[in-house]
Amino acid sequence: MAEPARRIEPQSGTDSAAKPTPVILLVDDDEITRTGMAGRLKRLGYRVIEAGDGTAGLTAIRAQRPDLVILDWMMPGMDGPSVCEAIRADPELKSSQVVLMTAHDRPEQIAEGLSRGADDFLSKAASKQEVLARVQASLRSSALVREIEHTRDDLDRSHRLLSAKQAELESELQSAADFVRAQLPLPGMPATGVSMQWAYQPSLALGGDLFQVCSWGADALGLYILDASGHGVAAALRAVGLMSFLREDNLAKVVGSFDPGAIITEANRLFPLTQDGEYFTLWVGRLDISSRMLSYATAGHSGAFLQAAGDGSRWLSMASLPLGFDPHSVFESMHTPLLSLDRLYLLSDGIYEAPSPTGELWGRDRLQATLEAHRSHSLGQSIADTMATARQWLAGEIFPDDVALLGLEMLDTLLGQKERA
Repeated sequence: MAEPARRIEPQSGTDSAAKPTPVILLVDDDEITRTGMAGRLKRLGYRVIEAGDGTAGLTAIRAQRPDLVILDWMMPGMDGPSVCEAIRADPELKSSQVVLMTAHDRPEQIAEGLSRGADDFLSKAASKQEVLARVQASLRSSALVREIEHTRDDLDRSHRLLSAKQAELESELQSAADFVRAQLPLPGMPATGVSMQWAYQPSLALGGDLFQVCSWGADALGLYILDASGHGVAAALRAVGLMSFLREDNLAKVVGSFDPGAIITEANRLFPLTQDGEYFTLWVGRLDISSRMLSYATAGHSGAFLQAAGDGSRWLSMASLPLGFDPHSVFESMHTPLLSLDRLYLLSDGIYEAPSPTGELWGRDRLQATLEAHRSHSLGQSIADTMATARQWLAGEIFPDDVALLGLEMLDTLLGQKERA
C-alpha cells in the first residue's frame, strides 16, 4: 500500500526568517533509501516531503508545489520517467524542476530520462558533496523558473488591468463621441425649399471640426463650420464650447444680432488664443429663407464652396485671421443670393488636404472638380462619391485630419412643394 506524503521539518537553528526554506519532494518506494536521502537533505537545511510511489508523488506535487522533485526511477505502478511525463503534460506543473534518482546511470538510461522530462540525474551512491552540488544547482534553476513565472504573472495582471482600463476609456470616448455627434444637424430639410446632407469622419474618436444648420431668428437658417486646432478630446471639448456660444438663444442674448460679422466679432473677443497656442477657424452664414439671401463671414476658414446651378461657382472666403489672434478685429458680412438648384458646401480642410501615398495633397482644385463631376447626382450621392474619391486619393480609410463635408441645395419651388407634400 502506498505511503502518504509526509513533511520532514528542518533542523532547529535553520534561519528561515531571512528567506523561505526550499521544499524538496522525495519520491521513492524503498523506505530505507528514502529515509536515508531525506535525512541527508534535512541535514543540508531543506524541508522534505516524502511520497512512497509515483501516484502519491503527483498528488504531493499538485498540493505542495515543491521547489524540487527527486524521483526514484524504479517504482511499482508509475515509475520515475512516467511521473516526469505526467508532470510535463500538466500546464500547472510542467515548469517543475525534476531530478531522477537511479542506481544505474548508463548513457542510454540517461538519454531516455531526459527525453521523458527529467532535468538532471542523481546517483543513489552519490557523495554528500555531489548531492549538495546537484540539489543546489537544481534549486537555482527552480528559483529562476519561479521568478520568471512570477514576472509573467505580474505582467499578465498588469495587462488585464491595462486592458480593462483601455476598454473603460474606449467606452467613455465612444460615449463622448456619440454626444458630440448628437450635436450635429439631422439630414433632411431644415427649412422650406432647402435640402441638407453631410458626411463626417473625425481622425480620432472625437473630432474638433464641427458644423451646424439651425434656426437663427424668424424665417432664417444659421449655418456654420468650425475647426478647433489639434485633435482628440481637448479639441472636441473646445469645439463643443464654441457650439454652445453659437446657439440661437445665446446669440440673441450675448450678440443681440444674427449678423455673421457681428457673431464672429464677438466670438473673436470671447475665444482668445490659448497659452498653448490653440485657436479656432470659423465660417458663419445666415440664410434668409424667403429671399434666399446668404450673409456670411469668416475667421480664417476657407471651407465654403458655392456650386451654382449655372455659371458662377466660387469659394465664399476672404482673407482673415483665425479667432483670437487680434481681439480688436472687426469682421464684416458679405452677401450673395442663392438660386434654385444652387448647392452650398461647407467643408473642413481635412478633406482637400488628404495626402496621397507619395505625400501630394488632394487640393481644393481636385475637390471642386469632383463636386462638379457629380453635379447631376443627388446631393447625398454627390457627397458620398466625393468622400469615396478622397479616400481613393488617400489610398486608405483613415484621414490624418478631421473631415466634414456638408451640402445644402436650394430646391426649386415646385420640387419643394412636392417634397413637402
